[in-house]
Amino acid sequence: MHTVALAVTDGMLHFELAMAQEVFGGRAPLGTDPRRWYRTVVCGPDSVRVGRFRLDPDHGLGQLPCADTVIVPGWADVDAPPPADLVDAVRAAHEAGARVASLCTGAFVLAAAGLLDGRRATTHWAHAPALADRHPLVRVDPDVLYVDSGSVLTSAGKAAAMDLCLHLVRLDHGSSVANVLARRLVVPPHRGGGQAQFVTTPVPAPDNHPLADLFPWVLERLDRPLTVEDLARRARMSSRHLGRHFRSVTGTTPLQWLLTQRIRHAQELLETTDDGVDTIAAATGMGTATTLRRHFNRTVGVPPDTYRRTFRSRNREQFLSTP
Repeated sequence: MHTVALAVTDGMLHFELAMAQEVFGGRAPLGTDPRRWYRTVVCGPDSVRVGRFRLDPDHGLGQLPCADTVIVPGWADVDAPPPADLVDAVRAAHEAGARVASLCTGAFVLAAAGLLDGRRATTHWAHAPALADRHPLVRVDPDVLYVDSGSVLTSAGKAAAMDLCLHLVRLDHGSSVANVLARRLVVPPHRGGGQAQFVTTPVPAPDNHPLADLFPWVLERLDRPLTVEDLARRARMSSRHLGRHFRSVTGTTPLQWLLTQRIRHAQELLETTDDGVDTIAAATGMGTATTLRRHFNRTVGVPPDTYRRTFRSRNREQFLSTP
């Protein structure tokens, strides 16, 4: 069982802490073996103040190096240096082989520990200038939802922290499990633009909006050469009205949303099957392997074959390290 340690100290932001607890400390999604889900612990001093609440951690900060993943939630007083014991414990955890992720202003802790030196990283846009000024060796990118640098990950604030948590689930358990969890949490679609390499855009949660019946219909036909006119006809509205509704519900155009769903499906097939790129191209409506490779590389940031090797490698490492 993969141990996730939430590193806390006085002044932590309760929203990000509760979000991480909900993702990693909640029950395993339907269809997932609970024995391979997460074991979540809270590590910190004897008693800490989180927002307006008092919290008694399960273990001291000295237990962080025993975790597989360490999550550092945001903390309020970014003008002051992070507590030295927290910084030292996070650094020791990374040196021991833990994957370390920060949510929102938790990036200041990672930067103080030297884990972001020479790396691209992000934090809440309002605090990005301070992070860059205080830690000039960090390549701060204020425009992205989160950054995955392998063993070190950082996210922007609030909702982007959820994006990063679900990204970690996707890395550990695959896209299908992450999407089931996202639906259970009623998470809205990812915002487009400036996204990290392995970001997926989940299907909008079921609702009573005008496109609620259209989305599942499209997802069952991703292998077909659907057009905007096909979608408009199915939704019983003009192409112009369809475009307005899509922009309102998903934040993007019908064709861009459709392409994103094709890429998402290709990611799932690359992770869960041994099908060749030609077969996956046909199954996702891309037509040819050349077309799939072009769109996949542009959207995800790496070719399909590299994506498959990366996720197979990570899943194999997790399997071999699981007792």
